[in-house]
Amino acid sequence: MRNIYILIAIVFFSISANAQVEFFVSPTGNDTNPGTAEQPFASLTGARNAIRRYKKEHNSAVSFIVTIADGVYNIKEPFVLTSEDGGTPGHPVIYKAEKGAKPVFSGGRTIKGFKVNKAGIWEVKIPDCASSGRRFDQLYVNGKKATLARTPNKGFIRIAGVKETVLEKGTGRIYKKARQTFMFDDPQLKSLKNLTGDQRKLLRFRAYHKWNFTLRYVDEIKFNNDSIVIITTGQGMRPWNRIKKNGRIIFENFAAALDAPGEWFLNSEGTLFYIPLPGQTPENTEITAPVSNGLLVIEGDIPNNKLAENIRFEGISFKYSRYRFPATGHEPAQAAVSINAAIMLRGTKNITFSNCEISNTGQHAIWFEKGCSNSLVEKCFLHHLGGGGIYIGKDVPVKDIEQTKNIRLNNNIIHSGGREFPTAVGVWVGHSPDNEITHNDIADFYYTGISLGWIWGYKPSVSKRNKVTYNHIHHIGWDLLSDLSGVYTLGASEGSVISNNVVHDIHAYSYGGWGLYTDEGSTGILLENNLVYNTKTGGFHQHYGKNNIIRNNIFAYSKMYQLQCTRVENHRSFDFTNNIIVFDQGVVLYGPWNKIDIFMDYNIYWNTGGETYDFNGKSFKEWQQSGHDVNSFIINPYFTDAPHFDFTFKNLNNIQKINFKPFDYSKAGVYGDKEWIKKALLPGYIITDFEKIVEKNMDKTHY
Repeated sequence: MRNIYILIAIVFFSISANAQVEFFVSPTGNDTNPGTAEQPFASLTGARNAIRRYKKEHNSAVSFIVTIADGVYNIKEPFVLTSEDGGTPGHPVIYKAEKGAKPVFSGGRTIKGFKVNKAGIWEVKIPDCASSGRRFDQLYVNGKKATLARTPNKGFIRIAGVKETVLEKGTGRIYKKARQTFMFDDPQLKSLKNLTGDQRKLLRFRAYHKWNFTLRYVDEIKFNNDSIVIITTGQGMRPWNRIKKNGRIIFENFAAALDAPGEWFLNSEGTLFYIPLPGQTPENTEITAPVSNGLLVIEGDIPNNKLAENIRFEGISFKYSRYRFPATGHEPAQAAVSINAAIMLRGTKNITFSNCEISNTGQHAIWFEKGCSNSLVEKCFLHHLGGGGIYIGKDVPVKDIEQTKNIRLNNNIIHSGGREFPTAVGVWVGHSPDNEITHNDIADFYYTGISLGWIWGYKPSVSKRNKVTYNHIHHIGWDLLSDLSGVYTLGASEGSVISNNVVHDIHAYSYGGWGLYTDEGSTGILLENNLVYNTKTGGFHQHYGKNNIIRNNIFAYSKMYQLQCTRVENHRSFDFTNNIIVFDQGVVLYGPWNKIDIFMDYNIYWNTGGETYDFNGKSFKEWQQSGHDVNSFIINPYFTDAPHFDFTFKNLNNIQKINFKPFDYSKAGVYGDKEWIKKALLPGYIITDFEKIVEKNMDKTHY
């Protein structure tokens, strides 16, 4: 060992006069090596420790580059960087892929040794999974998340009745502890009848209610003829969003539910079972279980004002992180803010992720949580996520150093999230100002694309001057949750701008499914030059807010209402001017438009499917007589082909009457090389499935 340190010292001496120090990492390396190209380290930890040693032994300021060779690097715990591991603006610390390489840091382990039993089910004993600490709640087959055994296999079971008993009231609006009793009369639940004590301890349910979902374990099961009673204990239900009669629920994680191809189950003895999909064999199938509870942590020392600064990651993939559900389950949390991320940052500055990939996470991908600033995520591919994409900020800062701000997200693809936590969003900005979210492609989430602000009502908020521009947000919501949108805002957000975005295919289970949604207390926001189409209940909806400006947008082809407002207040709610509204079904305005304090004028309305114009029960002439839209028109805006979503103009004569300024919506979304732009296209089967679900959902009434 002494000779190794002598060799490292010689290497350090030979490069100390240079402004740049380079170390190398390879799957064939060893952390006792000096970290040269010929004798590389085996892990990022080895390189990090070498950088620490160099800093202690040299006073000169140098940049550090850690060059990472191609291959898979298996980790069992997150890679951790602290304030001692950062650089300076002129001399950063860079972890980057070798030219042409695509290194993967994997928190998963491959499960081998499967035997095929008489029923055709694969099984393998994993001894260390008999203990709760080693168990996993996600499983991936050939890189795709497999389905935990569930009942029913598709759709939901309806709740016949709900009763709540308060056990401990507490001091808040939510009871500290309560017992919920759910009644069922669905014969599909007969499979629960023969569960033993150990099997019942694994059983849990997922209940979907409005914009939330609840995951709980089951305390007790009672059978009475054809009726079934499920008892569970946890927090009291949210009074504003309770689980109610006729609500939707599924049961999962029990052996009797293992009955469909693609499902898996890990029993209490540590035996893993999997029913293969057609064509899968143990020989041609890779099954991966996540074992690391995260992949990367960067954490400075906030109390002592020592941030982790000036660190870059380039061309690296992070895959397979575990989220283990606690025994208490998961209580409802809007936007799934109660969980963590695979990459967590606290007390950081000038951190960059460039051309990286994050996938197959059990939770969010990246979270700039507390005390993070001046950082960038660019051209990163985030996909197949248990939670959301990128989260910014969290708690209200007490000191300036605790404030998260000035985070830029540019030219990223954020797809297919919410696979464990459906309430998660593509990009979430909490108590955080001065962030820029630009040119991202966000798609295939169950709740919302981008969420800004975290104050309900008109209390003071620090979430100001955030910019959401040139993003492509689409195929959001499906039919799982309600009260959702492409872009969602909360609270006082003066100086915030939502512009030049393309938002389309936004749907919801029941109410809600809006393109742009200014929710409770949204204030001082400019929404302009956005193209919004193919929504369920409106291109724009304001629940309540103050002094927002909605101008020069195109709102097209909402299925139920084109525009919606909800609450009447004694101040100016918003100005709605210079917009084009085109549709072929549904009413134009829905809500108390004749009572709300707004300025609404210089707009165009055009029905491509007929001559009906319903302005909240009024004709257009009657609506104008109320003092609104006096200088607006029912005229053809002359789009090139609006029914096929070509919203370029073949004639500008009519839009000039409302001073509408054409904008180039083709600039929204990602940019760069053809391969990157192609990667942002959703697979065809997702688009087809979304369209089928929308059609089926619109044939039903869920109110």
